[in-house]
Amino acid sequence: MKEDILLSISQRIKELRKERGITVQELANNAQVTKGLISQIENSRTIPSLMVLIDIIKALDVDMNAFFKSISPQRDAPVLIKRRNEYEHFEKEQAIGFDYHRIFSKHIKNTTVDIVLLELQPGANRPMVQTEAFEYKYVIAGKVEYQFEKENIIVETGDSMLFDGRLMHTPLNLGKTTATMLVVYFFEKQD
Repeated sequence: MKEDILLSISQRIKELRKERGITVQELANNAQVTKGLISQIENSRTIPSLMVLIDIIKALDVDMNAFFKSISPQRDAPVLIKRRNEYEHFEKEQAIGFDYHRIFSKHIKNTTVDIVLLELQPGANRPMVQTEAFEYKYVIAGKVEYQFEKENIIVETGDSMLFDGRLMHTPLNLGKTTATMLVVYFFEKQD
């Protein structure tokens, strides 16, 4: 299945949930999955199994044919352009003051590359998390402390870092203004 179709499925689930006024937790309960899984699916951070996808579609009270009818593959263009106002805003569970804006997500051979702009507000906080991806961070503006279980690393404007997202981690904005980072996630294909 092409990556653009998978991304369309994620977006369609999120759209339908919001149209129906259902919370992530309510959808998770109705589909008998975790809230975290629904969040990861909606944000294109994981691909649901066929059975889970069917349970989610049923929980949204949507006809299968109607759900898939609106999803069609997009043709690849030689040059991809996405304007700032077209970036898809998304949130992660238990994160306050984290403004994520997906720029592009593309499947390349055995990996998916997800490019995100993260605006980290002063005082933003969340618990430590893990991501099933390698993460590249480039600090566009600000000063951020990345907290890991065994060490803390400070990065500033112009600095970059690459790490295995399976390490427990969270960023902390050390400034009084918004810190902005370009984040690139490299997800390995799961068999």
